[in-house]
Amino acid sequence: MSGLDAQRALIATACRVLAHRGLAPGVLGHVSLRVGTDRCLVRCRGPQERGLAFSEPSDVRLVSLDGELLEEATGYAVPTELPLHTEVLRARPDVAAVVHAHPPDTVAADLAGLAVRPIVGAYDIPGAHLAAGGVPVYPRAVLVRDRVLAGEMVAALGDRPVVILRGHGLTATGRSVEEAVLRARSVDTLAAMTLAVARAGGIPRDLPPADLAELPDLGGGFTHDTAWRHEVASLP
Repeated sequence: MSGLDAQRALIATACRVLAHRGLAPGVLGHVSLRVGTDRCLVRCRGPQERGLAFSEPSDVRLVSLDGELLEEATGYAVPTELPLHTEVLRARPDVAAVVHAHPPDTVAADLAGLAVRPIVGAYDIPGAHLAAGGVPVYPRAVLVRDRVLAGEMVAALGDRPVVILRGHGLTATGRSVEEAVLRARSVDTLAAMTLAVARAGGIPRDLPPADLAELPDLGGGFTHDTAWRHEVASLP
């Protein structure tokens, strides 16, 4: 496959992974990947839209950061919340990929006033380290459909990898599509664990600093490559 074709296939697979893991139920959510300085590939809505679980490479189209479709795509429309992607890409040169999803456990935990914190250790080491740095919250439950709202969300995100959107979902970033998806999954795993502890009558508590410091970096070959192969192999 050509470079763009391979990237389209990767984004489509990422969308299916999000749906399979329950982070993007139904037809809501999208994934983007930076292509050059002023363009990105993004999962668009097609004429036979069936939802993220059924994403195909043809659903992934090349667009400018101003939202213009840059190739013939009859019947396709860019996501209403495209600015959510493009403003992150404009503001964060360290980011190559953006995931926007609607995981119910993440939304529920935030609405219950339960922050995503490093409450587990070896259960999810990358997630623990991510949460230890803090997972910010954008407090408006709106469609992020223009540059003003997207700018507010980006400000809430700051230099962190993931931001929760109250009453809405989350936006995750990464140096790759795979990393952005795995970060979204880690945050949702922690949110689900936090809810489970609260339902059991417990109080979610951060790991002791000594335990957090003891958690090793297992390397990208394991935490990214192997984890991603597992996600893809798990698809129905």
